Amino acid sequence: MNDRIAALRAEFPVLRSGIYLNSNSTGAIPRDVEQVLRRYWDTLRDWRDDAWSGWLDELDGYLRALAEFLGAPVDSIVTEANLTTLLGRLATCFDFDGPRREVLITNREFPTVPFLWRGFARYGAQVEIADFDTGAVLAALSARTKLVCVAHGSYTTGGLLDLNRIVAAAHAVGAEVIVDAFQTVGTVPLNMGTLGVDYLLGGSHKWLCGAHTAFLYIRPDLIPTLRPAATGWFAGADPLTFRPTEDWADSARRLAGGTPIPLTAMISRLGLDLLATFGAEAIRDHSLRCTDRVIARADAAGIPIRTPRQHECRGGIVTLAFPGDRVVKQRLADREMVCSWRDGLRIAPHIYNTLDEVDAFMDALIAARQELSE
Repeated sequence: MNDRIAALRAEFPVLRSGIYLNSNSTGAIPRDVEQVLRRYWDTLRDWRDDAWSGWLDELDGYLRALAEFLGAPVDSIVTEANLTTLLGRLATCFDFDGPRREVLITNREFPTVPFLWRGFARYGAQVEIADFDTGAVLAALSARTKLVCVAHGSYTTGGLLDLNRIVAAAHAVGAEVIVDAFQTVGTVPLNMGTLGVDYLLGGSHKWLCGAHTAFLYIRPDLIPTLRPAATGWFAGADPLTFRPTEDWADSARRLAGGTPIPLTAMISRLGLDLLATFGAEAIRDHSLRCTDRVIARADAAGIPIRTPRQHECRGGIVTLAFPGDRVVKQRLADREMVCSWRDGLRIAPHIYNTLDEVDAFMDALIAARQELSE
């Protein structure tokens, strides 16, 4: 395993200049992206319209690779520039004019989620907020719940919700489940064939080591029921005829928008292919070893931890919170030791990081914290 990780590390230039533990914010980018960018420029420089044929093939290839990684049918996934756009488009598929109009979210959603659903209040949606805790979400379910829209992993603490329990309980009361997996896909195994979730959103530029592109998985039997109001020409049944559209595509592409962006998919395919050689389970095992080490070192130094300790309740990050944590983060960055700060110092090792790196990072963090307290 160590030899395989060493070979993988050679694919990511950012790892040469320091210790990079920031995959929950922006994942490391493979070196072959440079070739993709050059090819893209060559295409633009010598433009011919038939370039679109190759670009659409690249988009299809990325979808197939993503579907395989997620254990999903390729026709059940659609991509877009960002998660916010996909969630907003999906939201237009629902009516909120009856007794069942409640959208259940948690108090630790990324800002997109509460902001977007508050906007849908003008169409009758009623937002209910539960604590970011599986039990609290289950307790908040009722006959009024139409949608449960929750993050799988907290972007601030790295805590996880139990999706299996939430999906089962939501379905039992007649609600559908939308999962924001941006903070977990690529570091926590997710198999659409066994999870039973109705809709799952994620993106490539964090744990999937890609560019800024997002995706939406739709449970296949639900696809024909969706009639998006916010849509575009590429969501049509046969967009490449360039004729007026009579109906939506019979796949998840009915949640597409306008002209697709091929470059981000071309870039994102590279990181996805590298991760797929390890597999989600191996990535998860390595992640837990690394985050266990972070927690052990923090405990030994008396540093407060905001992240759950149990493996089943923890994603790929460990958040430390102490006076001066933001200053420590910057001091570490000045030494090419990169993490992120979101109301706490977030440490996010990935499959390409080593335990020696974790120890070196924690040595520097503990020393910087001690300097602040003297």
